[in-house]
Amino acid sequence: MRFERTHGWLLVGVAVWNVVTYAMFTRNLWSAHASGEDRPTGYWVAHTVLIVVNLVIAVVLGRLGLKALRARAQD
Repeated sequence: MRFERTHGWLLVGVAVWNVVTYAMFTRNLWSAHASGEDRPTGYWVAHTVLIVVNLVIAVVLGRLGLKALRARAQD
């Protein structure tokens, strides 16, 4: 499969969107924990794993997008 420039921008855009939304989610989760919100440990663990996995996905998509943009710029 050959990536076009629009594919690169789409991947970078999705990566940025993931980082922004999960940064806000992290801030809200941290605030809830800091304020003493009473939740089971599994709640905090599950949401922390969700944040980490989605940030890893953002990094992978961002790198693919940048690679596609650089490859098309050289053509």
